[in-house]
Amino acid sequence: MIVLEDLHIAGMLKNRRLARAIADVGMYEFKRQILYKAEQAGVQVLLASRWEPSSKTCSCCGWVNEALTLSDRVFVCLKCGNVQDRDANAANNLAALAQ
Repeated sequence: MIVLEDLHIAGMLKNRRLARAIADVGMYEFKRQILYKAEQAGVQVLLASRWEPSSKTCSCCGWVNEALTLSDRVFVCLKCGNVQDRDANAANNLAALAQ
């Protein structure tokens, strides 16, 4: 199973620091290719909602850090003490959605 996060690309393009990098990636084409190839191979694709707080939720205990900003690159759980890279934490949460 493949899990893709539905991101608000138009909103991300308004951030002048991110705009060029995001525009260069071609996210729509990437998503289209993944969906096409997965269908050919018989692989299921799960699209996580853009409102899913995957990077703000602790992958160990489920506590949500509403104060986490985009500039915070490390996730620290104040409930269970879990400390990990923000992107690794989000990936763990997205992987849990697949199960």
